[in-house]
This record gives sequence, C-alpha cells and structure tokens, in this order.
Amino acid sequence: QVQLVESGGGLVQAGDSLRLSCAASGFILDYYGVGWFRQAPGKEREGVSCISSSGSGRSTVYADSVKGRFTISRDNAKNTVYLQMNSLKPEDTATYYCAAGGNQISKLCAQGRADAWGQGTLVTVSS
Repeated sequence: QVQLVESGGGLVQAGDSLRLSCAASGFILDYYGVGWFRQAPGKEREGVSCISSSGSGRSTVYADSVKGRFTISRDNAKNTVYLQMNSLKPEDTATYYCAAGGNQISKLCAQGRADAWGQGTLVTVSS
C-alpha cells in the first residue's frame, strides 16, 4: 500500500525549531520529487519546499517566505524526507503536508500536482 506519513508537528514558540518527517511505505520515495506544502485556516495551500530525486541531483526550491529558515533533505536509507524549520514565526502556523510527484520540482511546488499525499501534521507557532 502506497502511503506517506508526516510527523513532527507541534506547538512551539516563535524562534523555536521543528523537524518534520515524511516517511514513505509501499514505494521508493527517491524515485520521486517530494514537496512540503502547508495550508493555514482560510488560506490557500502553499508550496513550501520541494526536492528532486537523487538521480535528478537533489535540487531544491523554497518559497520566499521560508528561504534561509527551512531546509529540505532526504534520507534514502529511511525512505524519508525531512523539513527542518528554524526561526519559526507565527505566520508559519499551518497544517503541513508532504507529497510525492514528478522531478520538475518548481512545477510540483507551484501546482501541487502529486501522485501521493500524506495526511498532514499541524504546526502551531505562538508569539
């Protein structure tokens, strides 16, 4: 069964850090581009960061709002993609989803057209 499971969300204070994990089962995650997306209440889904497969050079893209604060990475041995989030701000509060799709990661992050989605993990940043 193809599945993506996010974990690592929680309630933190502004300035704190969190690391989100996206663990895949039933398929090899490194065959795909992977993206982290977020959706805050009343707002549209936003592509936060995407990473291409190892075969495509593990290229990365970031939303302007998170550049310099968030880092996406892969651990192929664990079939997992991470999102390290530092210097969190209240405006980072959202449900974060990971998704697996094509290796055109700019397109993946912009359009969110993915083959598989996780169920989401909630990140709440208090001021």
